[in-house]
Amino acid sequence: MKQNRKGLLLVVSGPAGVGKGTIDTALIERNPDMKMSISATTRNPRPGEIDGVHYFFKSSEEFERMIENDEFLEYMHVFNTNYYGTPRLFVEEELKSGHDVILEIDVQGAMKIRDSYPDAVLIFIAPPSMSELKARLIGRGTETADAVEKRYATAFDEMRYMDRYDYIVVNNVVDVAVCRVEAIIEAEKCRTVRSEALINRLLGGSEKP
Repeated sequence: MKQNRKGLLLVVSGPAGVGKGTIDTALIERNPDMKMSISATTRNPRPGEIDGVHYFFKSSEEFERMIENDEFLEYMHVFNTNYYGTPRLFVEEELKSGHDVILEIDVQGAMKIRDSYPDAVLIFIAPPSMSELKARLIGRGTETADAVEKRYATAFDEMRYMDRYDYIVVNNVVDVAVCRVEAIIEAEKCRTVRSEALINRLLGGSEKP
């Protein structure tokens, strides 16, 4: 029985190379009512990028006006050059329509979401071991040895936040990890605090003795 619940905001974090993007893509493919959050940015579009699909492209003036109007769940100013942020309106409209929304974001952004949207479900994607994570970083073949070492060091810093997440999912086998995230989603949707409409309908309906 469909309970007409509002969607869940799922915040997914994890170190580079852990496979969080692969997991999120699989979740979207397997769950048509699930959406990826679209970030806003002040950087210029890259070839092939479409406004409103890959990013919401904004001028610095537009972005700063949105900050003043509290229109972001979180935002950051990267190296004092470009802004990136999660527009509140887009996320809230998708949630209100019943869509679950995935926000793939770093740990600093996740902590801001925790403060601005306490109902969010925070999931940290962890590697089976740090040696496996390093092997994956090397195996991507997209970075220099020095860059790999920097990302590996950063991973330790990010993983110090793990105990501030609601769930930790180890990505050893992608399909297993995806199933675990789906199980988390189902469990969260059955929580009493998200079942007020069902409780009211059952206790306030015409079937009372």
